[in-house]
Amino acid sequence: MQKKSKQPNIVFIMSDDHAAHAMSCYGSRINKTPNLDRIANEGMRLDHCFCTNAICAPSRATILTGLYSHKNGVKTLGDQFDSRQTTIQKLLRENGYQTALIGKWHLGDGGHHDPADCDYWSILPGPGEYHDPVMYEYGIEKKVSGYATDIVTDLSIDWMRDRDKSKPFMLMCHHKAPHRPWDPDEKHAHMYEDIDIPEPVTFHDDYSGKAEAAKEAKMRIDRDLNHRDVKAEPPSGLSQKALKSWYYQRYIKDYLRCVASIDDNVGRILDYLDEEGIADDTIIVYTSDQGFFLGDHGWYDKRFMYEESLKMPFIIRYPRAIKPGSVTKDFALNVDFAPTFLDYAGIEIPHYMQGRSLRPVLEGNTPDDWQTSMYYRYWEHLSVEHQVGAHYGLRTHRYKLIYYYGEALGATDAVDEPRKPEWELFDLEKDPYEMNNVYHDPRYAETVESLKEELYRLKQKVGDEE
Repeated sequence: MQKKSKQPNIVFIMSDDHAAHAMSCYGSRINKTPNLDRIANEGMRLDHCFCTNAICAPSRATILTGLYSHKNGVKTLGDQFDSRQTTIQKLLRENGYQTALIGKWHLGDGGHHDPADCDYWSILPGPGEYHDPVMYEYGIEKKVSGYATDIVTDLSIDWMRDRDKSKPFMLMCHHKAPHRPWDPDEKHAHMYEDIDIPEPVTFHDDYSGKAEAAKEAKMRIDRDLNHRDVKAEPPSGLSQKALKSWYYQRYIKDYLRCVASIDDNVGRILDYLDEEGIADDTIIVYTSDQGFFLGDHGWYDKRFMYEESLKMPFIIRYPRAIKPGSVTKDFALNVDFAPTFLDYAGIEIPHYMQGRSLRPVLEGNTPDDWQTSMYYRYWEHLSVEHQVGAHYGLRTHRYKLIYYYGEALGATDAVDEPRKPEWELFDLEKDPYEMNNVYHDPRYAETVESLKEELYRLKQKVGDEE
């Protein structure tokens, strides 16, 4: 009889709105992240990891369930997650794992919307506060002194220290940072003071040729950031271009200061695993719930299917199976995370999960039939603050096709103001920054036709019937 392999521990660290291009292991031009880089250098970096709906709560629900938004019930920020449905932590716990979820939850507060099937949970209500946050431990309100990123890490390490060491565990360590309004801690408050952070290549995108949805969106650096975001009044007498740069520097420096605190705290968890002697037996993942615009296209926030928003950072280390310093450009989706963890734990993946285990990709054995296209949908049509039009689309290795269908379709928090449907097509090989919409270019007519066929094939495959 074959001896059953040891079930690995799983440490899943997820930040909020941390773009891959603000990590030095992804080639960041604007900051260094030495502790995150250590995970990548000692494991694998995924270059094409994508979310299926670039907004906080929907992505988190997908990660927990292995289901697309229309299947798990969380399409928008206004949809609360029903914790009675099967989740990764429930399946692991049923199979001998200890489970904990600490930090940002953002999937509803109270009753059937609290984290279920965890041996321990302590969560921030809603987005949570950076300084001296309120947290709910098993539903009991507590005010905790300190900085949220430090607190979440403290609680995570304390829980690992106090666990039953005869059992494997899964820790979900969920940071608030670097979510808006980007409040740094005292330690990092003066980083970057004497330097200018480079502006993105697409900083002055004027959206010419793009869909009206891009022009209508309210997330422009120079127009839509407020006093709470930048924490100062702009100097008088600046030109429009200089004012935009001033806003960018105020925004991006605080954002990067929040990232620096995350990096330090990831280092603390890595050190704990080493000190405990369990690093070789532990899968450690760092990711974020989606990407973020860091001045790209003149924007902050996410929601769009454009690359900076769609792409999730994903780095993973597991010394027993994943080759150090490896990189893959194979597609990975947030719907794949739950099946992957179940696979490594030796637990049967439920047939209804819509993702696929990344294990063969992570171990350098990508199957011949691996996914080469992905389906995306953003439901929150023209929601009040950012006014991004609802859309769905397809990404392949070369192309991105986006359809702004212009309707609320009854989605929670969506605004019932129809817009004229529009299409965008980007040739990512020739136009990696997505500046040139070639949908109406006759040279791409056959490409459009074949991409639409694939888009609707995937839409049907995942069961999205609206």
